Formats: sequence, structure tokens, C-alpha cells
Amino acid sequence: MTSPLPAPPLGRTLCAMVTPFTPSGALDLDGAQHLATHLVTNGCDGLVLSGTTGESPTTTDAEKSDLVRAVREAVGDRAKVIAGIGTPDTRHTTELAREAGKAGADGLLVVSPYYSRPPQEAIEAHFREIADAGDLPLMLYDIPARTGTRIEPETLLRLAEHPRIVALKDCSSDFLGAQKVLARTALAYYAGCDEHNLALYAVGGTGYVSTVANVIPAHLRTVLDAFDAGDTARAARLQQQATPLIEAIMSAGLPGTVTAKALMNALNLPAGPVRGPLQPADARRTGELLALHDDLIGHSA
Repeated sequence: MTSPLPAPPLGRTLCAMVTPFTPSGALDLDGAQHLATHLVTNGCDGLVLSGTTGESPTTTDAEKSDLVRAVREAVGDRAKVIAGIGTPDTRHTTELAREAGKAGADGLLVVSPYYSRPPQEAIEAHFREIADAGDLPLMLYDIPARTGTRIEPETLLRLAEHPRIVALKDCSSDFLGAQKVLARTALAYYAGCDEHNLALYAVGGTGYVSTVANVIPAHLRTVLDAFDAGDTARAARLQQQATPLIEAIMSAGLPGTVTAKALMNALNLPAGPVRGPLQPADARRTGELLALHDDLIGHSA
């Protein structure tokens, strides 16, 4: 008899949640609570706050903590709450880790240090110092297109030995490297690019941390549910049905935050404006996104 898989440490179907703002650009905590409840009700078992999609470079430390508290209050124990705390400064990141724990986070999303482009030994030391500073589990975040540096597979193999480094959000597009680390560690691997959700899951990944889940949380969960039920053909079909919308949100020339918020506003979900330097999508792009969304929902019905 096959042994059951261990429970995912930070959930399986995670949304990289946008940070709702009011029309004036202030943090919208009521909107965040409404959105968090909607996402969990519709299939998300984890919410990642203040990541790339959450516009973390434009929110203050106090806003990040307030957001964790508000979402924790809204979802209770129905979903994991993971706080994005990554900065290019090890000391500042460690401070944010402590504050996230006080605010009620279940885990931490820690991006590799950006701008300074440290070598691998320094990246490893950065993550170890943060992991040693508290008792929350860490999800490392490898997104070299934004940070300028990889977390190389050999570095991940060493970091996986740390008891509080338990997961990775993978935006490296290195599918071979992901499989090498999966085969040699117990790290929970989460797809950070929606086009890889099913592919990574099929080779042993844990799930996803999805921007597109802000607008189609139930559909994306159904992809993994179908795979788990052994209906791999249906899982593939559902993933393929979502591909046009995934491409329009993530790979059509605008940041995913901009396109996700444009569509969410059109769907009357809490989102609000983006903060500068980002600029909102125009009416034409918003209309295209809405048409793709409605077409997907129509096929999924």
C-alpha cells in the first residue's frame, strides 16, 4: 500500500494575494478581509501577503503587519497566512520576520536579496540568519528575473537541511533544477508561475503560489484536484483552458499585479488602484481580460 503524502507545510493551493487599496491609495483592510474570505471560500488553503503581486516594495512595515492581522482575523484557521518579508537588507528582513510572527503569520515568504546581487555563499548566509532569528517556517522565493540572482540548486540542497526552511516558491523556470532538488530534499516546491502549476505538481511539487488565483481560485484548484483523483486528462484539459487567461495576466507586457487588479476591479472584487511606479491597465486591456475570464468560466461551467 502506498504511504499517504505528508500534509503540505503551508498549504497546497495558495494565492499570491493582491493588496487592496482605497481609491485614494490607502491600505484597504476591509477590502483585504473580504477578498481573503472570498479566496478561501473558493478553494485557496493559503494566502501569501506582501509578495510581488502584493506590491510589497510600496507598502510600509506597519502596513504589512496590519495586513497580516486583518487577514488572520478574517480567515481564522481555515487557511495558512504567509507573510512576505523579503528586502535586500538582512537586518531589516529579520525585523520584519519577528513582526510578522507577532501579527499572526503561519510562515514567511523570503525572496533572495535583490539589487546588490550577492554571491551564493552570501545568499545562503542571509537565509540562514533569518531562519535562525525566529520559529516560523520559511518559504524561499527564487525569482531571478526580478532579483538578478538565482538561488542555485546546490545552495538549495544545503539550505534544505535547516529545520525551518521548508519550502520554495519557484519562479526560476529551471524545470530540471527543480526536479534535482525535489529528488534529493524534502522541500515543499510551489510553482510560482501559473503555466507550471500542473507540470511541477506532476513531478512531485506541492502546489502553487498563484497570481491568477486572485480571479479564478476555484478553477486552478480543480486542476490539482483532478490530478489527485487520477483523471490526468481532465487536469491537463483544465490547465489548458486557463492558459489564455494566464498568458494575458502574466505574459502580455504588463506586470501581473496590474492585470490582476484590472480584472478584479471589473469583477467587483476588492483590489483598487496600483501604487506608483505601476500604472493601471487601460480600458482596452481590461476588456480583453474580462472577455478571456468570461470565456473560461463559460467553458468550465
